Amino acid sequence: MHVVIPKPLPLGGMHSLRPVSLTEGRDLADDDKDSKTEAPTAKKQSDAAEKGNVPFSRELSIFATILATFIYLVFFLPESVGRMSEMLRDIFEQPDQWKIETGPDVLALFVRLGWAFAALLAPAFILLMVFGIASSIFQNLPTPVLERIRPQASRISPIKGWSRLFSLPGLVEFGKSLFKVVVVGVILFFVLRSEYFGSIDAMFSDPQTILVRMMTAMRKIIVVMLVATAIVAIADLFWTRHHWFTELKMTRHEVKEENKQAQGDPFVKSRQRSLMRDRARRRMIANVHRATLVIANPTHYAVALRYAREENDAPVVLAKGQDLIALKIREIAEQNGIPVFEDPPLARSMFAQVSVDSVIPSVFYKAVAELIHRVYAADAKNKRVR
Repeated sequence: MHVVIPKPLPLGGMHSLRPVSLTEGRDLADDDKDSKTEAPTAKKQSDAAEKGNVPFSRELSIFATILATFIYLVFFLPESVGRMSEMLRDIFEQPDQWKIETGPDVLALFVRLGWAFAALLAPAFILLMVFGIASSIFQNLPTPVLERIRPQASRISPIKGWSRLFSLPGLVEFGKSLFKVVVVGVILFFVLRSEYFGSIDAMFSDPQTILVRMMTAMRKIIVVMLVATAIVAIADLFWTRHHWFTELKMTRHEVKEENKQAQGDPFVKSRQRSLMRDRARRRMIANVHRATLVIANPTHYAVALRYAREENDAPVVLAKGQDLIALKIREIAEQNGIPVFEDPPLARSMFAQVSVDSVIPSVFYKAVAELIHRVYAADAKNKRVR
């Protein structure tokens, strides 16, 4: 009796059993991120979109808002302000036209003013709404996503918020905001400095001139903001899509697993095909007892045929097999008294060219007809003997 004493592990081998430190854990996470070298599949992108994870640039929405404001100031505000000023001038210059003696009189005045303010602000509201929706549709088609409104503890966690604040996307957002503040501030400084003396002169001129100068300065400010925001929006649009695509990258193992899920596991599919072949083989063997004759090679091939004039015009193949299945077909045929004819060339040819549950090709009519004739002749002879 031999007793095997296990050898002690070398001291160096004990290092493989020590716990992984936090630093090494971060290194492993970085390695896992570095291993994601494959582009995300269409299924991965569609799954992310269903969960609300789509590339979306907030800077493009801000640009659309500023553009809508600029269009309103240039094309709608001057005419609306003109109508509003005329109405207010009539009210203050001719107050006798507006009686304020009863409650309905006051209500009528407020209704008139309300409609005037609504006409002044309605184009701005419509433009902001249309441009905001258009900026969202331009990036992604709107779809209801319940995942976005599902309560999550990570959204109110200070630790998670701190990590998001100092992550790469957070730093990018900070850089965009800093760029807008610095660039817009510098340009506005030069724009307003050029209007400084003109604004002082306008203070001692007609009030209408002050409004005109204010509108001119406001247009310049909005144009500057529009140009700066357009630059940031274009850069942010490409950045968000690049970042989204990078975050969805997959490892080769993930791609293989997804292909298995889409096309089916090869092992499972092979097993299913095997089960289907086994069922078909059993069903085929179960039909052998209905055969009229069996054509066989002594041990390698066997083809069971059935011929009934009321069923088909030509013989039908009920079963065929090779080796063990051929022996099983012959065994069942002998147990049921079905004639077995040994014709190796014919058996091999029919096994290769005919399929189960189909009529034999015409090239085999003559050879099979002779065998069927022999079967019928034997049956007739047995009947006469009886």
